Amino acid sequence: MLDLQRLRALHAVSVHGTVGAAAAALGYTPSAVSQQIAKLERETRTVLLERRGRGVRLTEQAEQLASTAQELLAIVERAETDLEERRGMPAGRLTVAAFASAARGLMPSVLADLAVRHPALDTRLTEIDPHLSVDLVARGAVDLAVAHDWDISPLPAPPGVEQAVIGDDLCDLLVPAGHPFAGRASVRREDLGGQRWICQPPGRVCHDWLVRTLRAAGSEPDIVHQAEENPTLIALVAAGLGVALIPRLGRGPLPGGVVEVPLDPLPVRRLYALWRSGAARRPAIAETVRTLRSHWPKVTERP
Repeated sequence: MLDLQRLRALHAVSVHGTVGAAAAALGYTPSAVSQQIAKLERETRTVLLERRGRGVRLTEQAEQLASTAQELLAIVERAETDLEERRGMPAGRLTVAAFASAARGLMPSVLADLAVRHPALDTRLTEIDPHLSVDLVARGAVDLAVAHDWDISPLPAPPGVEQAVIGDDLCDLLVPAGHPFAGRASVRREDLGGQRWICQPPGRVCHDWLVRTLRAAGSEPDIVHQAEENPTLIALVAAGLGVALIPRLGRGPLPGGVVEVPLDPLPVRRLYALWRSGAARRPAIAETVRTLRSHWPKVTERP
């Protein structure tokens, strides 16, 4: 008989693409995931992973088995949902994916609150890009995701995935203290042309929003520095190397030499909680969403 935990490990590799990423999502070590799959290979007498450069890829037989594993895990999820619903209390493991600033600025207080009030609930967090997290929810790799979209770039929710609004996060223009914008009460988007920009790399939501917004206002952004994390972007602004648009969530106090200037109109990104429709009855889902919403006003005050 096939072991469910080994099938879960194979499914995680199929979803996340590497053994290391699968291990991080499951809360295991890479060697533990490799051992689970090696045991599954022996049980099925089938080669499931093949070396490709420094990584691995699933064989055709493994892809088929991973698809079956997804169906089995969905059945198990429904059974767990039924049991948890009958008990009426949040319990069991709940895997949550959140983008970087939410993982830093919102999730610590939410997870701590849940741990105190619901000790039977084992909530586990993974930091991941918001567009990737939606797909992970749809495929059953995580139970709930905290994602966001921007006012000009809606977040698509695929069939079978439900969502609820957590709140709106505002975004400000950050400039060096000596910048001409530093003394202004606000700056219009039409005035942003000709600036040296610091932002995230292409493919990130914030980068795409900046490019689309400036082009819509009639200018092509001159992006001179790129970094993944907001603290790095802010440090580059503090060094006088350019300007940046940074959301308030998880930003923290600004260092000396950096001035916050509101844009007119103020950019907004909306945060959502997303989960599979089949898990909507889980008390753990409902309570986590409620807790996210209750903590939101505390983290959206201006730093």
